[in-house]
Amino acid sequence: MRYVFAVWAAPLVLFWGWYFLSINDLNFGYPILSRGLNLAIFDLYGEILGVDPLKIPWMIAKACIFDTFILLGIWAFRRRKLIAEKVRGWQSNPRTEMRRASATGRVHPAE
Repeated sequence: MRYVFAVWAAPLVLFWGWYFLSINDLNFGYPILSRGLNLAIFDLYGEILGVDPLKIPWMIAKACIFDTFILLGIWAFRRRKLIAEKVRGWQSNPRTEMRRASATGRVHPAE
């Protein structure tokens, strides 16, 4: 599953890294990181898709969030037994019983 996460995260890091560097024109001398190229690429995508170029980053962000939820759902489904055990463990946690007992007025020896 870690390879799936790596294959999912690598394009996100590359794209969003490029996007935020280029939109803020932090190009470090590389033309690919310039704001002009960023605007040209999104203008081209906007013409191809027939949408406003300013909406494209939001569309990509929504797709990334959707993909993230799908991937987390698959991960949770694969780990459902472990997650169920942890939830059962939280429900029968002795610390909560100790808190209830101390809230009733019992004084601890150290006090």
